[in-house]
Amino acid sequence: MDFTNTIQISQKIINELAGSAFVHKMQGQLFKSQGFTKLLADPKAYIEADLKLQKEGVEALYKMMPALAGDPTTYDLTKAYLLDEEEDQYWDEEQMDLIEKIGYQNWLVKQL
Repeated sequence: MDFTNTIQISQKIINELAGSAFVHKMQGQLFKSQGFTKLLADPKAYIEADLKLQKEGVEALYKMMPALAGDPTTYDLTKAYLLDEEEDQYWDEEQMDLIEKIGYQNWLVKQL
């Protein structure tokens, strides 16, 4: 097992998590200050951008998984993280579908 590869992959995931957490916190505070408090609702542009990042992240995680096959602990942790990222992606897709079906203004009203 090449632990250098496992460490590099783990570090990349941790760096992405820290960056994403910071961005989500800042966006949440901004939207909360604008009156959008339900789930710290994200306006359409933010959801679109987040969906793009989620898709890229999920794809990258799938590509990393084979390299972690020899390290069951890291593999399981990464797999759990991947499943969480997929759930986030599905939520973004669901919100975009809802916006398309009921309109952006109606969607915003649901978020208040």
